[in-house]
Amino acid sequence: MITQVEATVEELARSPLLPFVQRRIDALMDDEHKRRESFHQAIDSGDPRYEGRKVEFINGEVHQAMPVQRQHAQIGQNLLRLLQTFVELRHLGEVGYEKLMISLTRNDYEPDICFWRAEKASAFIPRQARFPAPDFVVEILSPSMESIDRDIKFKDYAAHGIAEYWIVDPDRQLVEQYSLQGEEYALAATVGEGALTSTVVSGFQVPLVALFDAAANLQALQNILKVQS
Repeated sequence: MITQVEATVEELARSPLLPFVQRRIDALMDDEHKRRESFHQAIDSGDPRYEGRKVEFINGEVHQAMPVQRQHAQIGQNLLRLLQTFVELRHLGEVGYEKLMISLTRNDYEPDICFWRAEKASAFIPRQARFPAPDFVVEILSPSMESIDRDIKFKDYAAHGIAEYWIVDPDRQLVEQYSLQGEEYALAATVGEGALTSTVVSGFQVPLVALFDAAANLQALQNILKVQS
């Protein structure tokens, strides 16, 4: 990702249009900064326009997600239950879900699920409203957000050093698992059966079916509790 940026800069450096491009970019970013500050103020003040809704600031625009389908919500709840239980029992860090906002260099996102290691999470305070880049993120695909999850967030998460990224496909019932290799994500596995094993959350391994089936989820939860006891 950084290599691509450097290549673009080098190309512009050899162009007589560089000063004009710079002025245009400066104007665009200044305007975007003002709109983002207004967005942050609305979030911090509990603006009723955004209350109870998933809202993100992406490349200068406020995006309000459509209500999710039942299967999307169930998958999120199933994975959250397993991951949060595992992390809390072992004091590994903190797990966030849906309305918790992460603020990156340019954009603000509300991932479906995210995780910070303990050393990073120890700095969080009770009334904190925006958070730094996590160590692990999960996005569950939906028709209105799939292109963003696979393109903008994919690039942004990698650029900010988020070490592991899962993309869950509810329709095909599989998980694409990406690991950060240098400056970009590499596909570590496409899991359509068997077990999911995190590379960031040490020891976290669950059957894929536990994300989609209530009985399997309960059994996986019991196994997590049994091992800890």
